[in-house]
Amino acid sequence: MKRLDCKGMSCPQPVLSTKDFIEEHPQELIEVIVDNKASRENVCRFLKSQGWSVSVKEKQEGVFIITAAPPTCQITHDEDKESREYGGKQKILILIPTDVFGQGSEELGRGLMKNFISTLKEMGNELWRIVLVNSGVRLSCQDSPVIEGLKKLENAGVNILVCGTCLEYYDLLDEKAVGQTTNMLDIVTSIQIASKVIRI
Repeated sequence: MKRLDCKGMSCPQPVLSTKDFIEEHPQELIEVIVDNKASRENVCRFLKSQGWSVSVKEKQEGVFIITAAPPTCQITHDEDKESREYGGKQKILILIPTDVFGQGSEELGRGLMKNFISTLKEMGNELWRIVLVNSGVRLSCQDSPVIEGLKKLENAGVNILVCGTCLEYYDLLDEKAVGQTTNMLDIVTSIQIASKVIRI
């Protein structure tokens, strides 16, 4: 078994290191060691997206050992799959780096954000992905005024990515109630393959 120690690394380094590691050892059982929940979720999600079987155990408080077995068939990349599924349709990505809409009154901005999220369904099936970063990750939490709107969008097939580093910074990892915890590699890749990026 090959072992990769990612303790002490900040996002997106654990995922990037894991990516390089499985390219070097494509047919071997591997272990990846991380020391925070965001890295655990991001590395597991990346490995699963590449077809690897994953299991996790907590070695000690805050330190996780991720064991992964290679796929038995050829790796299928998420981007390729999504391109096939969307065909010629636009893939609109909404980047939300704040929990208020616009500048000025925060109270007004929160109300506008709620209206914005509830109206996004009008984009129809071209709305592909919502990415929440910085204070925008607060929108994904249990007590968020837009949580029901985001859940409806997710249930309708919209992919919601929530920055793990940002959740950690605001101490909100355990409060997230919608979306997938993600990393900067996923965010950059999403921006690259989107037909259109709208930043709020």
